[in-house]
Amino acid sequence: MQEESSFSPSGVGVIDKASLILDALEAGPASLADLVDATGLARPTAHRLAVALAHHRLVGRDVQGRFVLGSRLVELASAAREDRLISAAAPVLLQLRDSTGESSQVFRRQGEWRVCVASAERPIGLRDTIPVGTQLSMKAGSAAQVLVAWEDHARLIEGLQHARFSATTLAGVRRRGWAQSIGEREPGIASVSAPVRGPSGRVIAAVSISGPIERLSKQPGQKHADVVVQAARQLSEAVRVSAT
Repeated sequence: MQEESSFSPSGVGVIDKASLILDALEAGPASLADLVDATGLARPTAHRLAVALAHHRLVGRDVQGRFVLGSRLVELASAAREDRLISAAAPVLLQLRDSTGESSQVFRRQGEWRVCVASAERPIGLRDTIPVGTQLSMKAGSAAQVLVAWEDHARLIEGLQHARFSATTLAGVRRRGWAQSIGEREPGIASVSAPVRGPSGRVIAAVSISGPIERLSKQPGQKHADVVVQAARQLSEAVRVSAT
């Protein structure tokens, strides 16, 4: 056990102490007593900081109530990989657009939204235009289904609140490996999405195609799921290779 000290390596004591909490949790789940032992912080200080970090999802709790590293850290790590994801996405989306004839996109989750980080628009005819930077709801649409389906239990339950899809829908997404939406996000629009996975296997994004139901049909997955899943696998592999 270390002894709590007023010395601050960075000059900002609260940041240094919060860093001690995160460093301690890198080794695995820890009770409050474990955090006190590992960091040398006073018990009230360790508790106050751990709870504050939990508020921002930098720290979480496991089923036994122990402190663990939080889901926000995974999101930040995904954001750090965003440049690799975006640079790899362009040729994959162009190929997907040309093979399906529909606009294609990559979405990443950012807090309570899914954000389009790359797209390839259908050049002519009726299309579903989603410019890069567009924020869409996490409560509707096939990309939202993909981004929620593989979340941990607590975030999955949270993601289902007020959503236009159900737990049964998400179970089907996990079983098939892709999602479809028919008028869920916007009347008249259908879409198909599949998960992009980072080097650890965690879902970091969703690849999608979208367009009018009259063209994609009321069973767009039957028509396009295979090629969308293949595009997602290509992008997953590109991200994995760029990370090595």
